[in-house]
Amino acid sequence: MKLKIKLIRLFSQILFFSLFLYLFIKTESRGEDKIGYPVKVFLEFDPFISLSTIISTRSLSDISYFFLFTIAATVFFGRIFCGWVCPLGFINDLAGKIGLRRKEEEKKWFRLKYYLLVGILTSAIFSVHISGFFDPISILVRSFTISIYPGFVLVLENIFDILYSAELIGDFTEAIYNFFRENVFPFKIQSFFQSFFVGILFFILLGTNLIEKRFWCKYLCPLGALLGFFSFFPLIRKSISEGCTNCGVCELYCSGGLKAIKHSWSVSECIECYECENVCPKNAISSGKNQKPKKVDLGRRGVAFAILFGALFHPLIKVHPLYRERFFSSRLIRPPGALGEPEFLKRCIRCGECMKVCPTNALQPSFLESGPEGIWTPILVPKVGYCEFRCTMCGQVCPVGAIKRLTPEEKIKTKIGLAFIDKNRCLPYAFNRPCIVCEEVCPTPKKAIYLEEKKILIGKVNIVIKQPRVDPELCVGCGICEAKCPVSDSPAIYITSIQESRSKNNRLFIGNYRSS
Repeated sequence: MKLKIKLIRLFSQILFFSLFLYLFIKTESRGEDKIGYPVKVFLEFDPFISLSTIISTRSLSDISYFFLFTIAATVFFGRIFCGWVCPLGFINDLAGKIGLRRKEEEKKWFRLKYYLLVGILTSAIFSVHISGFFDPISILVRSFTISIYPGFVLVLENIFDILYSAELIGDFTEAIYNFFRENVFPFKIQSFFQSFFVGILFFILLGTNLIEKRFWCKYLCPLGALLGFFSFFPLIRKSISEGCTNCGVCELYCSGGLKAIKHSWSVSECIECYECENVCPKNAISSGKNQKPKKVDLGRRGVAFAILFGALFHPLIKVHPLYRERFFSSRLIRPPGALGEPEFLKRCIRCGECMKVCPTNALQPSFLESGPEGIWTPILVPKVGYCEFRCTMCGQVCPVGAIKRLTPEEKIKTKIGLAFIDKNRCLPYAFNRPCIVCEEVCPTPKKAIYLEEKKILIGKVNIVIKQPRVDPELCVGCGICEAKCPVSDSPAIYITSIQESRSKNNRLFIGNYRSS
């Protein structure tokens, strides 16, 4: 029976991790403006993300209520999400297989995740939403999107290129390549700024399993701490009989509970892995209903410090020029449908799904363009890619409503910025060379970039040069002109965030303007 439970749990972990990978891979552009089953469903079942967003925004709009199922399951069955469902927990279990099992004294570090939870929720009260930095599902989606998945695809592509170069491709390897191309490889290989940094952080997280199995889950995961608060009265509880000899074998294999069980059981730390029952040589541990669970004592000082720490985030982060009136970052170009900057930051969880589905790879993780609060939030970098004129997928996959889902009709009218021409670099202006690339690629039905003929005297010869001009009423700031500009190092036409639809103040003109 014990072995069956262990196998059932392993099957559950593999099933949910496979589902996560499947949805993650399918959350991409395949040439259609439609995403069937995005991986955001995992984030919608995440109560930590949902509750922190509700607190930060003081609103229930655009929040899925799926997270209530996770809370209900935790109330009745304990932290089964952590032990049976969480894909990052499964990866930590795999990484923990290579760690050393050693008996140690009971650590009090488990309180850290509760203090972190209290601090993050306190910050959310002051509308500083930083839960996405620490939420395990957000970490996994972001790390896979920005670093792990593109790196994995690049390695596989290089391996197959080597095999082709060495003429080692046969029917079997060809079949494998076709399988990967149709089911694993993305429609377009993406690359991201900060991919190295994000990847290193992810591998450091996994490396903590060398210190102790599920180190992140035990001591740092705020989602696990939140579920611990809801798991005080599960229907099935651990019972430790008098036959226990305190041999400590259960301590070596425990994946989530406290280090020293010794006739007590911390339900808030138990992830229902059943390892203790499987390895107990005296069969002294069993599942029952009579054992009174041990509650977590966080201490008043620790909680007070966590609240103070969370409250201090507000003044430390908000003391930044970006929060002053009429101060706007020219390169802070948000995806179409993004809420106004203050509301956007109250919602965005930095999961990276919008970046993954962007068909041109234009959306990139920001650094300090919107201050420390905006790290890893999406910004459009036209030099990397442009906003596809009729694409609405970033709004389809956003799990918290930071990017509104637009109809195609709304999308083509939404402005995310405005194009400017640098006449010192533009070929027709600076060097009297013909170039009409920006006008050719402009996607608006009535061209936002038009050409104006100009007679120029070169030596003794009069020539006619077509010079580009921008109509600010028609330009939506999609960035395709900057992306396709033949002046490659620093394009002669560039996009800034001014005139964006989401802001009433980031304006170049007061009222309407028509170019002559």
